[in-house]
Amino acid sequence: MTTTPPGTDELRKLGVRVEALSRKREEAVTQLTALLSALLPLDDLLADTANRSEQLARSGTGRTGQLADAVRQQTDAAHRMLRAELARHGVHPMDLVGKIPDPVEARATGVEPHPTAPGGTVLRETVTGFRHGTDCLRRADVVLAVPGPAPAAEQATPAASSDGGPTRERRNQPRRTSRARRRQLLPLPRKPSKRRR
Repeated sequence: MTTTPPGTDELRKLGVRVEALSRKREEAVTQLTALLSALLPLDDLLADTANRSEQLARSGTGRTGQLADAVRQQTDAAHRMLRAELARHGVHPMDLVGKIPDPVEARATGVEPHPTAPGGTVLRETVTGFRHGTDCLRRADVVLAVPGPAPAAEQATPAASSDGGPTRERRNQPRRTSRARRRQLLPLPRKPSKRRR
């Protein structure tokens, strides 16, 4: 009859516990990665909203410009809060501008001629890439530089109108339709009136 050496049962139990803890850790890492990946589109949205609000604030006048500036400030604050929370969990933007991209971390979506940037380097990120520690959490979409003259920039000075004054900038939104015009286009059905007794 063979006897098991003392402590074998405890070692087996300890091995089962280690396996269970390893599985729980892997599940937790998977859940954290999924959560962090789900927050990245919110970062994109906040950055885009801040950019659009800044453009609207520059082009708008009066109350529209003030509202756009307030929205931009709020969006910037929310964006900074989100980036700080992501950084607390080890998630950082890749910041690839001016670097030669690694195909594992970046996907080239286009090229653009540039007079001074070395060919093959990143001119801008169209979608920000993020790292979680040293791992790639999301690949960046980038535009690469190629040698050549820069694309013609839009005129910064406003064009003059036929009367000699500056022309107004093109609106980002369509003009509102007046109430009278809306009534002509979509006449509302009349309510049946109550009969008086």
